[in-house]
Amino acid sequence: MLQSPLDIPASGWRLDEEVSIFSDSVGQFFEKECAPHVPQWRKDGIVPKEMWLKAGEMGILCASVSEEYGGMGGDFRHEAIIAEQMGWKGIDGFGITLHNGIIAPYIESFGTEEQKQKYLPKIATGEIITAIAMTEPGTGSDLQNIKTTAKKNADGYVLNGSKTFISNGQNANLILVCAKTDPTEGAKGVSIMLVETDGAAGFERGRNLEKIGQHAADTSELFFNDVQLGPDAVLGGKEGMGFIQLMQKLPQERHIIGVQGMATIERAIHVTVEYVKQRKAFGKTIWDFQNTQFKLAECKTEATVAKVFVDRCTDLLLENKLDSATASMSKYWVSDLQCKIVDECLQLHGGYGYMDEYPIAQMYADSRVQRIYGGANEVMKMLIARTM
Repeated sequence: MLQSPLDIPASGWRLDEEVSIFSDSVGQFFEKECAPHVPQWRKDGIVPKEMWLKAGEMGILCASVSEEYGGMGGDFRHEAIIAEQMGWKGIDGFGITLHNGIIAPYIESFGTEEQKQKYLPKIATGEIITAIAMTEPGTGSDLQNIKTTAKKNADGYVLNGSKTFISNGQNANLILVCAKTDPTEGAKGVSIMLVETDGAAGFERGRNLEKIGQHAADTSELFFNDVQLGPDAVLGGKEGMGFIQLMQKLPQERHIIGVQGMATIERAIHVTVEYVKQRKAFGKTIWDFQNTQFKLAECKTEATVAKVFVDRCTDLLLENKLDSATASMSKYWVSDLQCKIVDECLQLHGGYGYMDEYPIAQMYADSRVQRIYGGANEVMKMLIARTM
């Protein structure tokens, strides 16, 4: 099993024995049950639903959801461990961190008691696979200007609009859709609608989008044409709260991207050190060249700085003190560094680094989107600048 190549004392949140045991268990699950199948998932463009059920059986889904709603009763430490172990084992494209660390918290934090009882237990078992639909074809990070509408009628709401780049889009049977319940109110008119897709008339999945990387992830277009929703379809039961709900949870979403990036950085350095110490050129190993040692020394130094910062952000999040600007720093800076370090490590692999069968090539392709989703890094810098 991969261990971090960084020589950093464990952060306080890692010292709990239960967290350590959980980490080992999760790591073994991803290594034994998932890693052998990743090549096939990448070819298929989707993780099969049976694997979601297996993850549910293992207690990996809804790790931080309260036990009363079917979760494990943990906290963000457990979500961070899951994201970290997925990165270390190369399980890119399995949308667990979205399902666990982003969507389930929306429902548990903001849902009505009826919504929590109805959905969370099945989200925990994997019977329900979730997605959140924010982005539209003409609207990226500008959530205030979405065009999708949910208009009241005698039976509840009628949903119309389209969404794109939706993770878990082919598998999801519960989608949190950001829509305007009052198009005249700007951000105050946004609500999050709970859309059950099974048998929903007017709901249509578009194609499973072809991407540069993250090939195992089902990323989709979604279409809503006069989809009838019940009167209880608004998350939390009150219209116009969607933008506030989104803003409260975005710091956690963005820091999760930082945690994921950090795990990939560690894996990239680990596999590269192994490679350069075995590969020979001009009668020496690649490691014997000073350039190799200097490049990896730079990577380890920058990764060490990042790891300390990421763990500190996790501490802050656990204390409910992680603000939007600091979460934006975690997201933008670590994802930028991730792309830089993976690129350096690929270069040290030479021509083999460009071959898709090598993990470093897959990491290179999979890493690029980290600087875009969860809010483009340019948006992160705007948010940080506002605090100055």
